[in-house]
Amino acid sequence: MENMNYVETVENLVDSIKGILTSAGLGGEAGEYKLVTQSFLYKFLNDKFLYEAKKFDSQNDYQHLMDLSDDDYEMTQLSLGTDSAVIQRKDLIETIYNQQNVDDFSEVFDSALNDIALDNNDLFSVETAGNTQVRLFDAHLIADNIQDGSQRDHVARELIKLLASTKFDNSIFDEGFDFFSTIFEYMIQDYNKNGGGNYAEYYTPRTIAKIIADILIGKANPENVKVYDPAAGSGTLLMNVANRIGVDKCTVYSQDISQKSSNLLRLNLILNNLSHSIHNIVQGNTILNNKHPEKMDYIVSNPPFKLDFSDWRDQVESIPNSSEIYFAGIPKIPKKKKNSMAIYELFIQHIIHSMNENGKAGVVVPTGFLTAQSGIDKKIRKYLVDNKMIDTVVSMPSNVFANTGTNVSVIFFDKSKQDDQVQLIDASKLGQKVKENGLQKTVLSQENIKKIVDTAINREDVDDFSITVTLDEIKDKNYSFSAGQYFPVKIEYVELTQDDFEEKMQEYQEKLEKLFNEGNELEHNIHKTLEGINYETRRN
Repeated sequence: MENMNYVETVENLVDSIKGILTSAGLGGEAGEYKLVTQSFLYKFLNDKFLYEAKKFDSQNDYQHLMDLSDDDYEMTQLSLGTDSAVIQRKDLIETIYNQQNVDDFSEVFDSALNDIALDNNDLFSVETAGNTQVRLFDAHLIADNIQDGSQRDHVARELIKLLASTKFDNSIFDEGFDFFSTIFEYMIQDYNKNGGGNYAEYYTPRTIAKIIADILIGKANPENVKVYDPAAGSGTLLMNVANRIGVDKCTVYSQDISQKSSNLLRLNLILNNLSHSIHNIVQGNTILNNKHPEKMDYIVSNPPFKLDFSDWRDQVESIPNSSEIYFAGIPKIPKKKKNSMAIYELFIQHIIHSMNENGKAGVVVPTGFLTAQSGIDKKIRKYLVDNKMIDTVVSMPSNVFANTGTNVSVIFFDKSKQDDQVQLIDASKLGQKVKENGLQKTVLSQENIKKIVDTAINREDVDDFSITVTLDEIKDKNYSFSAGQYFPVKIEYVELTQDDFEEKMQEYQEKLEKLFNEGNELEHNIHKTLEGINYETRRN
């Protein structure tokens, strides 16, 4: 089975789940994303369990597993370790499918998911900042998300029929990151948007995430490292970095205030063979209640840029070591436009504080951060320069994020940096403009991505694209990180013959003569107009 067939099979499954929910009047409802993602996850875990069981013993198809004694089945489960979820025989999809004619079938469906959540609580639960565990599946997925009781059994039956009839080729589980990241992106495309609340859920395009991961890791081959994102969203940045390092060579840590984002991140980790890091997912306010105080090896983040955090701004000043962490300051509460408070400034300072002595970071920032000549932005840039941490800056094309009109750049800093060289890249002219869902977006090609990454890693100077400067040069430019301010001014010299020179001079003289004549004519007309103006007394 070809990879594209895998993609088509999974995408058809996702579309069909959405179709069932839409037919039942649930399309666009608040709980739709839960029904879609949890139904898909049930299918994935079920088939992954059967795949791992058969890998352990080729006889272990569904029927053979059902015929095993309880002790032998339990031994099989234990033998699979963390490569598979623990699933009781009564909760396998085929077993549930065979019960679809019973009354209150939706309760049978919900009970199966509830069992799986409880049996795998230690592995799959996400923790909140308040130390509460968020289960893998809702206790009453169907009952809680379908208000019309007459629809519950119908929806549950249609879902189980679909899950049972969709066949994943076993080798799908041997597919790598590129496959599962594509599937994940397709599944959540309708659900990873700002729902109108106080906290935007940012989604980082895979192309940008790949650029960040490739530049951040560079030519290194790290092992046994900690990778962290303090505003993780659904985890695209983390997944790219973990894949670039190797999922068996790193442990992922994250925090995000959004429950939905944390649930989607958990799904992302499961799909990408990072279940061992799920217990490091925290749902909660990173700035007020950081649950990962340990220092990290690699940090990536696309934090929210602007947000009204006036309700808890003063609390930031009272957290332990606040003045040490937020060395450049905490944004003040404005009298107007509170929703424009620059919360990204807090995240950048938090990231700097969270790096270990050899730590590296790649952070998405609004491009205005690169040149701001006052305030917290300037103080952060000065700190990065004075402490020899700033390493690479990439200015991205406009509209590279389709959901925001803000121009963005990526800054990379390295606490172990030894030299005083900084690579500045202006990629703002790259990419192709396209329309997506009515919004203009800039799409980077593979060639564009390669040019950015290779230039950064190899520290190349390319005319009007990249330049290597020293820390002293940056200080002389008032700590500006904008590549364009350092590009040399070009003066083009053209060789002319005597005849060419005389011809050019004649052209210039004729143009000047024409302009002088037009000027004289204009002056004459103005004088004539002024002479024709008479004094008149206005009468009532």
